[in-house]
Amino acid sequence: KRSMAAGAGGLLAAALLLAVAGPRPAPAELTDGNSEHLKREHSLMKPYQGAGSAAMPLWDFQGSTMVTSQYVRLTPDERSREGSIWNRVPCFLKDWELHVHFKIHGAGKKNLHGDGLALWYTQERLVPGPVFGSKDNFHGLAIFLDTYPNDEATERVFPYISAMVNNGSLTYDHSKDGRWTELAGCTADLRNQNHDTFLAIRYSRGRLTVMTDVEDKNEWKNCIDIAGVQLPTGYFFGASAGTGDLSDNHDIISMKLFQLMVEHPLEDESVDWTKIEPSVSLLKSPKDNVDDPTGNFRSGPLTGWKVFLLLLCALLGIIVCAVVGAVVFQKRQERNKRFY
Repeated sequence: KRSMAAGAGGLLAAALLLAVAGPRPAPAELTDGNSEHLKREHSLMKPYQGAGSAAMPLWDFQGSTMVTSQYVRLTPDERSREGSIWNRVPCFLKDWELHVHFKIHGAGKKNLHGDGLALWYTQERLVPGPVFGSKDNFHGLAIFLDTYPNDEATERVFPYISAMVNNGSLTYDHSKDGRWTELAGCTADLRNQNHDTFLAIRYSRGRLTVMTDVEDKNEWKNCIDIAGVQLPTGYFFGASAGTGDLSDNHDIISMKLFQLMVEHPLEDESVDWTKIEPSVSLLKSPKDNVDDPTGNFRSGPLTGWKVFLLLLCALLGIIVCAVVGAVVFQKRQERNKRFY
């Protein structure tokens, strides 16, 4: 069985991880990802039903997507192509884990390939657009596997994996590789590998974790770990990819969704999880603090709380100056009286 390493900080759900099926040993404290927890209605696995046709029972696809017996190719290694595949069944699980077996490869050499692949859990489905073949201003979660640096000033090493949560109000900025709306990310050498490459997305009790297995080491590596994430139920899973002047083959080999058996507080039972707005509770806005490979932060545009603090500091400064001025004026008046 394939295993998942426990996340940083001793995640509460670590003992309930679901592993990808395969010939890899799993630690005793982890569940084995067997069919008991595999949700087949949300999973895409070989043999694909409907391969070679334009119809699949549980999945819809569009654009340049082609279903073969070995993979679902979202885009061929050709310019200006885009494609996607979407689950037809909305997911009503509060806690889940998605394991994706994928392959990104092509003839392009260093920095001569693109653009990348996106994995989605969103309200909208089958809507083409500029964000790796799918729509902008979406509602839900996106994980981007970006293979080309559009921002020439970036210090990041590509390919780069990043996460974004959107309530429909945010726009993904391709020219900045999505830095202003990114929650977190990591570099991953996932392109043109001769071995299998995997990515896992876990969402449990408001915590989003993304892990990779792209180095042929038979182990998961931490990439993203964010608390305070709110995602509603009833959204759809999907994958999309796009090419521009540069291109790649973007293949999905499998998408396996597992249900995590996690206990929730009693007050959660009264919540209508379908009405929750996608959001993230962060001490720092992703627009304000954009990380680079050195661990430093680059300043972004001012947001509401920054403006408030600046105004508060300015007001306090004015009050202090006024008090000091009044004291100085009073002392001068007293000296003038003694002189006369």
